[in-house]
Amino acid sequence: MAIEAWFMQENDDDQRLPHQKDPPEYVSSGQLADLGVLYWNLDPDRYENDPELNKIRQERGYSYMDMLDLCPEKVENYEEKLKNFYTEHIHGDEEIRYCLKGSGYFDVRDKDDRWIRILIKPGDLIVLPAGIYHRFTLDTSNYIKLMRLFVGEPVWTPFNRPQGNHPARKGYVKSMLGMPLEAY
Repeated sequence: MAIEAWFMQENDDDQRLPHQKDPPEYVSSGQLADLGVLYWNLDPDRYENDPELNKIRQERGYSYMDMLDLCPEKVENYEEKLKNFYTEHIHGDEEIRYCLKGSGYFDVRDKDDRWIRILIKPGDLIVLPAGIYHRFTLDTSNYIKLMRLFVGEPVWTPFNRPQGNHPARKGYVKSMLGMPLEAY
């Protein structure tokens, strides 16, 4: 099964809606890979003893793992947290999320600074590279259960845009976008 992604129609409608253009402009997994976004589809019912997940974790050095149930009933200050997740930012490290239940959206910027919306649903494991501008929101179901993976100890620090001088952003622009640092 392939990941579902498309260029967003930007407007002020509820952030939890699909925001597809009319007609939709889909983005392939190859286009996402060109931006450094990695994807696997796994069996979410086997996550505790999944040899494929264990192999990915070992090969990529994902030594830390925890779970996050994100919904209004389980998260204090839910609306405020969702708003914070939806603020455009980068991280100094990869962001690795494995959807076990529910669904939501990761939005990433392409080389032309356009938003690409990526739907994640059970079985989707996504890796966003350090330095990529992104944001996250739930969809209208208002529920997702995620496994969060990290190399070493977790770092939760988002750096809100603009971050042109952040080392992770500079590295991303240079290596993934193939652009001079001054151009982006």
